[in-house]
Amino acid sequence: MAWFLGIGITGVVLLALSLVFDGVLEDVLDGALDGVLDGWLSLPVAAGFTAMTGFGGAIATGAADAGPVAATAAGAVCGLVTAWLTYRFSRALMDGGTAVTPRGDDLVGTSGNVVTAIPANGFGEVLLTLAGQPVKRAARSAVPVARGAEVWVEAAPSATSVVVRPVERDR
Repeated sequence: MAWFLGIGITGVVLLALSLVFDGVLEDVLDGALDGVLDGWLSLPVAAGFTAMTGFGGAIATGAADAGPVAATAAGAVCGLVTAWLTYRFSRALMDGGTAVTPRGDDLVGTSGNVVTAIPANGFGEVLLTLAGQPVKRAARSAVPVARGAEVWVEAAPSATSVVVRPVERDR
């Protein structure tokens, strides 16, 4: 059982080292292993396999009173399952993209409120919502717009300014 526990602890130490020194091995070998350590031969997969082979063998020895051959086989099955799960989870994390970053053009067609009055052909400020977050932009309008009025964004000529028109409601 001590051998299996030693193998399991070695796997855990390998996993900790892979987290702390991520990418160091690739840098030391100057790109000789490009792509080799990705996927099945990655250090987290190998560490998971080693750890669960050791701990699975120790559990089989202690709980089922299995002999060395049966405990090694049980540990290897546990190690393979853990290696496969580690590979699948790491691929899912690596393949998962991020959401598209919102841009100023995404403001076109949204409504907001004037926080600083907008003179005709001059600049004021409006409060808009971009990707669920309030943003304040400099605003220009062809007609004067009072503070607190609702406006509609017609264009976004720059990252910090918009062209708006007042919203007309039928009453």
